[in-house]
Amino acid sequence: MSNKPKAASNVPVPTMRRGVKGFYRDVVREMKHVTWPTPQETSRLTGVVLAVCILIIIMLQVLTYFFHIILQLIIRGG
Repeated sequence: MSNKPKAASNVPVPTMRRGVKGFYRDVVREMKHVTWPTPQETSRLTGVVLAVCILIIIMLQVLTYFFHIILQLIIRGG
């Protein structure tokens, strides 16, 4: 008895193309299905990413400062 799972009958089976030419043909076909963002949406999302990065940097700097103070108090003995 085979332990292979059965594929659903309504699922299309991808065709196998060999070589670099087939790979790039598949890449081009898939890239046509991509929904590209508008320039305005790209700018807005870039701003969101930069703002989150800056916020995380500030939070890490504050935590570093507090841990430094706490460790100095522990090392010096109060």
